[in-house]
Amino acid sequence: MLYFTSDTHFADPRVLRIDRRPFPNMAEHDATLIASWNAVVAPDDEIWHLGDFARGSQEQVEALLAQLNGTKHLIIGNNDPEPTIQARGWASIQHYAEMRIEGQLFVLCHYPFRTWNQMGKKSINLHGHSHGRLTPVPRQFDVGVDPQGLRPRSLEEVLQSRKTSARAS
Repeated sequence: MLYFTSDTHFADPRVLRIDRRPFPNMAEHDATLIASWNAVVAPDDEIWHLGDFARGSQEQVEALLAQLNGTKHLIIGNNDPEPTIQARGWASIQHYAEMRIEGQLFVLCHYPFRTWNQMGKKSINLHGHSHGRLTPVPRQFDVGVDPQGLRPRSLEEVLQSRKTSARAS
């Protein structure tokens, strides 16, 4: 199965303050996000992390990656330091990616775009960075943990989330 997430900010205490995540300390934050990740992502699944993964030494980031299920790809975010980028455990590392799934083009970047490749042909932009604070535009989805219940989501769940929230309004 294919999953997406962003903005986990493992080992970055600023996230407790800035994003008001409901944890008294980083140990509980990180343990909860690791457990949430592994509860949905199986070892043979593929997961794309769209930036702002973790802080720490390369060894600490590699130890964290080893605890997380799935084949992991990193789209680099503005808070991904060199030790995160250099860590062994990523299947791929880039700033931007495009993928076709069942004929549908998906544009992946840490940052939300105002326009993106083949936007006029109904391509979809998956992003992080905004922590659920931006008003969604058509065919653009924030896959960050803040708007996605603090866990990775399958592509189907991400696409369905907008339909579900529209019905609830």
